[in-house]
Parts: sequence; structure tokens; C-alpha cells
Amino acid sequence: MNIVIIGAGDIGYNLAKKLIPEKHNISIIEIDHSHYKRANDNLDALVIEGSGSSLKSLYEANIKDAHILVAISNSDETNLIACQIAKKIGVPLTLARVKNSEFISNEFVLSQAELGVDYLIQPELVTTKAIVRLIKQANATDILELENGNLLIIGLRLDKKAEILDTNLSELGKKFGNPPVNIVAIKRRLFTIIPRGNDRLLNTDQIFVMLHREYLPEALKLLGKSEKNLTNIMIIGGGTIGKLIAKELEDSINIKIIEKDERKAEQLAAELRRSLVINGDGSDLDLLAYEGITDMDEFIAVTGDDEINIITCLVANHLKVQRTIALIKKSEYTSLMPAIGIHSVVSKQLITVNTIQKFIRSSQLSFYAEIPGIDAEILELNANAKSKIINKQIKDLNFPKNAIIGAIVKKSNEIVIPKGNSIIEDGDKVVVLAMPSAIKDIEKYF
Repeated sequence: MNIVIIGAGDIGYNLAKKLIPEKHNISIIEIDHSHYKRANDNLDALVIEGSGSSLKSLYEANIKDAHILVAISNSDETNLIACQIAKKIGVPLTLARVKNSEFISNEFVLSQAELGVDYLIQPELVTTKAIVRLIKQANATDILELENGNLLIIGLRLDKKAEILDTNLSELGKKFGNPPVNIVAIKRRLFTIIPRGNDRLLNTDQIFVMLHREYLPEALKLLGKSEKNLTNIMIIGGGTIGKLIAKELEDSINIKIIEKDERKAEQLAAELRRSLVINGDGSDLDLLAYEGITDMDEFIAVTGDDEINIITCLVANHLKVQRTIALIKKSEYTSLMPAIGIHSVVSKQLITVNTIQKFIRSSQLSFYAEIPGIDAEILELNANAKSKIINKQIKDLNFPKNAIIGAIVKKSNEIVIPKGNSIIEDGDKVVVLAMPSAIKDIEKYF
């Protein structure tokens, strides 16, 4: 496809890096010279230095031939104008990133169609939803919802309480009565493992499990995890994400937010009803101690500074806070977080890129996502009468070694956690977790 991207900041740059290997023709428009230069020097794409709302720049980027316009600059107005121009020119699909929540409100006076946008995305909102899901499932290091939340991929850190340690995966089913749970990935130190039957789980492994939501309580018991009731949460950073988290949870959990900027702290205190807002430096150890960090069930660092988020989470770990969640910008940090002891990491850039990729790939895939810190990708593919994968037992498929079938969604919407003798049929959706090197081979099956 021909795709025009407005904005080559962190999100636009990383989106282009993901799309280029898929053989799309990418054009990028960027007004900031340093961002333009980075994209022009490092990406196999047509990069234009100019404004996304400029008709001249859009024509230079071959907007007339574009199938999709993705407007994700830092300016809401630029993004929306670019979408309106694209629609007038005849671009079939448009996506706009917006910061102002008014644009995505049901009360806004203009509809998405009137704005010229097929899909509106607010990165702060989708990131908040991801963090809130993690908070509500207190044992998880990561959580991803598929099939309207009925199918879950849960990341968990194993400890000595887990009964499943030191047993071959092929023997686990017999030992525990064939539970409807599929271990689809193992993160061991810095390495991602797509498991096979002779693999064993070790203490401190981070595992990723696919299961039906209804089975979650039983699965947690099997994995040595008990349900946790959260009472107290401390949030460092009172920006948009910190504020949205507090608004979502303050009716059921005691929230303390520490915000360094005095004016922002005052505005935050006026907007929140039950949360306690403290004007102070979240990296000040004395302040954290005075505000009762040792009494917290969870510690969440969502400032705009990766280093502050990492350091404060490490301090919280040292003080025995049950779980820490760090917001990270730099994607190269994500794989290191489990190794240094941070329980969960959330990347706004990665979540946003995943959401946009899902929009772009919707004609081929029902779902596409990545999980921060592991090398594998999650695909949901549609099987049809011509697919090589149908009407055979999974054990006979000779499926790529760096991939695993995690779940099958039948035409009736029944979710099946597959065994070796499971059969995929015409019309089924198949959820696969795969290393990037295996994706081309997987697509041949469909």
C-alpha cells in the first residue's frame, strides 16, 4: 500500500520502521529539521521537509496515490487539516492523532466524518487504558485483551510458589488435568523463547499465557498467584496519563499523585474529586518516605522522563512495594526492565504504533500487537477455504518453530485453547504469537 505519514517524531518514526519491511511505499512529511534529518538518513522512505497541512508538501508526498493517510504530528490542527485535504483528494482511509480530548468526545459539534477522519487516536487515552487494565489485574506484568476482552494474554513473573516449575510443558496437561491455558512465550533474562514440549519453566521466568477470561482465577492459582485487593496507589507524574488513571480509579482506590510543577498540581487538585495531589519532586526519597511509599500496593511512574520513571520504580522495589509500573519512551529500554527488577513497563509509543498498525492491517488481520520487552508479535489471522492450515490436526502442520498457535476463535465465537489434535476450519480466526523471522512463513499458511 501507499501510505503517507504526517510527523516523524517518536511515534511516526517507529511506525515507519515497522511498515517499511512489510513492503509498503512510505512517504513522510515532517516540519522539524532534526526529525526530518533522522528519518531521511535512516529510513527507506520518501521524506519531505514541510508542513502536513501544506497542499504543496502533500502533493510532493504523492498524496494522490495514497491508500492511507496517517497524521500523527504533535499538532492536532495540522493532523485534522491534513485529513480533510486527503479526503477531498480522494484518499480512502485517514487516521489522526489528537491530544485534545474534546475531539474524541461524543459531545463535540463535528463528527469524525465532518473532520475528514476515519479513525481518531489519542495516545494518552489508549496508554491509560493499558495501565488501568494492569492495575486491575494486580498479578500481571502485562495484559492484552482480544475478542472484546474474552481472550486474554497475561504476562506473569513466576516464583517459588508456582506448582508448574521444573516440569516439561508436555507433561503439564496430564499433571494438572489439561487446563485451558496456553503458555505462548517465556522471557528468560534478556531472551524470548517460543516454548516447545520439552521446555521447562524456571523460578523468575516471565511467562505469557493465553486463556479465556473466565478461567483467569483458576489459572492464577495454578501459577501460584492469589487475587490481590488494592487499597493504596502512588502515582509520580500529574500529566494527562496520571490524571486519567486517577479519574478512572479514585472512586475505588486511595490515590496519591506527586507532581513537580506547582501550577499543574493545582489544576490537577481542582479536577480530581478524591485523589490527594502533592506538589513535590517524585525523585525526592525523603518526600516518598514521608508520603508513605512503604504503605503502597502499587507505584506508578508516568512522568515524561524515562530516567526518573525507572529510578523511582527501582526505589519503590527496594522499599518492597508489591508492584511497580514504569512508562517508557525509549523502546530500547523495554527489554531491560524485567532484568533490573521493574515489574511492568508500558510504552506509549509502542501502544500507539500497535493501534495504528491494527488500523492499517485490518484488511488482512483482525488484530496485530506487540508486548513491550519481548521480541515476539501477536497476530490474529483469518482462515478460509484456500488456507493451507485448515482441516489438519495442529500437531501435523509443521508450523514454524519460532511461532505458536495460542487460540482459535470459531465462527460461533467460541474460543478454543488448542491441543495437538485441534483442527482449524474455514472461517476460524487463529491467534498466533511469533518471532518476526517467522511471520512470512506463517502468512503462507493462510
